[in-house]
Amino acid sequence: MTEATPRRKGAKNLGSTGLRSPEWFGDGGKNGFIARHHMRQMGFGGRQFDGRPVIGIANTWSELTPCNSHLRTLAEAVKRGIQQAGGFALEFPVLSLGEPLMRPSTMLYRNLMAMELEELCRANPLDAVVVLTGCDKTTPAALMGIASVDLPAILLTGGPMLNGRYRGKAVGSGTDIWKMTEAFRAGEVTQEEFTEFESCLNRSPGHCMTMGTASTMASITEALGMQLPGGAALPAVDSRRLVLAEDTGARAVELATEKLRPSDIMTRAALENALVVNAAIGGSTNAVLHLLAIAGRLEVPLSLDDIDRISREVPLLVDLMPSGRFLMEEFAYAGGIPALMRQLGERLDTAAITVSGRTVAENVAGARVDDPEVIRPMNRPVQTAGAGTAVLRGNLAPNGAVIKISAAEPTLLQHTGPALVFDSLEDYHLVIEDPDLDVTADTVLVVRGCGPKGYPGMPEVGNLPLPKKLLDQGIRDLVRVSDARMSGTAFGACVLHVAPESAAGGPLALVQTGDSITLDVAGRRLHVEITDVEMAARRERWQAPAPRADRGWTRLYTEHVTQADTGADLDFLIGSSGDGPARAAF
Repeated sequence: MTEATPRRKGAKNLGSTGLRSPEWFGDGGKNGFIARHHMRQMGFGGRQFDGRPVIGIANTWSELTPCNSHLRTLAEAVKRGIQQAGGFALEFPVLSLGEPLMRPSTMLYRNLMAMELEELCRANPLDAVVVLTGCDKTTPAALMGIASVDLPAILLTGGPMLNGRYRGKAVGSGTDIWKMTEAFRAGEVTQEEFTEFESCLNRSPGHCMTMGTASTMASITEALGMQLPGGAALPAVDSRRLVLAEDTGARAVELATEKLRPSDIMTRAALENALVVNAAIGGSTNAVLHLLAIAGRLEVPLSLDDIDRISREVPLLVDLMPSGRFLMEEFAYAGGIPALMRQLGERLDTAAITVSGRTVAENVAGARVDDPEVIRPMNRPVQTAGAGTAVLRGNLAPNGAVIKISAAEPTLLQHTGPALVFDSLEDYHLVIEDPDLDVTADTVLVVRGCGPKGYPGMPEVGNLPLPKKLLDQGIRDLVRVSDARMSGTAFGACVLHVAPESAAGGPLALVQTGDSITLDVAGRRLHVEITDVEMAARRERWQAPAPRADRGWTRLYTEHVTQADTGADLDFLIGSSGDGPARAAF
């Protein structure tokens, strides 16, 4: 069989197709020779270099990320789709961020993955990229990276795992873990029951099947228009996800020639659509950080005030844990994001273009709700408008803080109580079991030193476990204030993302045990009852903590990370650099 002849520089087609890859493979001299003959080393024939689009498959598979353990299988289906559509598929690894194992926090490495993906896409002969994600930070990191390089791109999230099953009932990852752990600490659950629960909670590949951060970001990716319709909710092991993977690969080839870029899709309208969907699904507070960071990469204005405004206007329609009863399987079978977006109707900008090449309106035209208990109609919401993420301000959080209203005990949404302050998470854990701890149901628990710079990396510890003294009294919620994040699967009256953080000299650093703190969610207020004069005097005495690292990524991160109110990105990564000119290496 005669191999196809590689296109030669000047013969063709970089001008006619506008593809990047011919600058590597289409060169007739030494540079093209070097690029092509090393691909032949892997067994690729000359027909792969005939000018067809080269599509990268950026894979976050890793055995250190159990939620992404099935992405190899999805990658093979994506390759089939690319090849069927006439593209040249090349798979490559990207930093994988696994919530269960990585310490101190995957949030410390979100920006690193985004930077790596951006640079790999820019440096290699890619005309478009498919990014395979799943676990919490892999999806926002992917969106940030492709926003910065602005190469034609499409995401495919890995899908949620099957529902957990414990003694005849469905149980959810994260949400039921927190409940079971507190019950175990209170002596209501035996060690044997705890172990049995552990063994049957996660029954398949996939990310958390509650509306935690992974499911939230998958849903937001679809709402933004960066994932094909239906991609967010289908279970990881559903064969239809493999079909979707094949379709995603084929669509990537079309994107390469159409030149439809992330900046064309992730517009201000798309970001607002994502915020509407986030409110309607009861999405994770982590979505606030990620959307702010994505908007920063796109150079599209987006603020905490925008997030609060939209959250006030949209009811909670999806009845999923932790804010409701069901899990992602039921959401998928009820119609998933397309059905929800059709239900939301005029609240969305349905003219927004999506990665499918069609508008939102065209994508959801045939969608229907097959279970109105899971996806509620507007006139029968799970909770009325304003039950989502609220943005608080005040002298304790001048640049903002957030609370997830639907996850909190309603009686605590208007609360004043004395502060019990800890300078670190570790300090709090030392006394959490103390039966003589000076804490009551009125206490406002404050833990600082958990922000982007302070920990570093802003870990998911904001849903602080309650002191055992309160658990023994039957108390299951408490006002908690921190500069940390909270797992999207968690619940409680937890004020999060306080900005500026304590390590940056924010007012949280100046609070003392015994100070009276007021939480007024309806008034969007977080206030410590001390005078400005006293606040200034405390600031004069305050000393900044020593840096947590003197080398490596952590040093770079702590020196350049922004605060939570702007997405905790690195200051030098904000904005887009584009895919850049492909320059000859020799």
